[in-house]
Amino acid sequence: MSEASGRLTTADGAVLVWFAVTAVEARLAIRPLDGRPPASVTLRALGASFVTLERQGALRGCIGTLEPVRPLYRDVVRNAVRASRDPRLPPVTAAEWPGLEIKVSVLSDAEPLLVTGPTELLATLRPGVDGLILADGRRRATFLPTVWRKLPDPRRFVAAFAGQGWLAARSLANRPDRPALHGPGVPRSRPPPRLLRVITQPTRRRSPT
Repeated sequence: MSEASGRLTTADGAVLVWFAVTAVEARLAIRPLDGRPPASVTLRALGASFVTLERQGALRGCIGTLEPVRPLYRDVVRNAVRASRDPRLPPVTAAEWPGLEIKVSVLSDAEPLLVTGPTELLATLRPGVDGLILADGRRRATFLPTVWRKLPDPRRFVAAFAGQGWLAARSLANRPDRPALHGPGVPRSRPPPRLLRVITQPTRRRSPT
């Protein structure tokens, strides 16, 4: 369980964004990070976060953690550095820094969703509030609540989530509380996929300068 979830203040959010900004700036400037922890006990508690980098509306990196395994401020620093080198995209460069927007999302504890398919999922989802995580062993498919800004229609939101790959499609086609479909190389003892609801705590962002 996340010890930091649900207790963030506006000031905490601003500090987390400062840590993310400092981490990316240090990586681009090739200088060491200031390793001093924050004064806030909440930020030193275990927590899970996502850091998103954008420039002129285009995604430049998005990396996160689904489960709390380290102090929240350290998780933000780690994900900020990794987001600046997101393997799906070219690394962020120093020339992009002046126009880079950095956003931090802090995840709540995930809540299991037992739905029979897309129709029940649509009825259960709270637009603008809920994000989705699909977990099957080491495989993950994730939609943070921020995706609602680009996909405000629930049907498009669910369709896009299912379109992330075979994992999402498989889960939405089968009850999460029943045995999943089995294919070559997949043992029958393997637990079925889990569909989870997650929300994020609001934080401030670093806007372009």
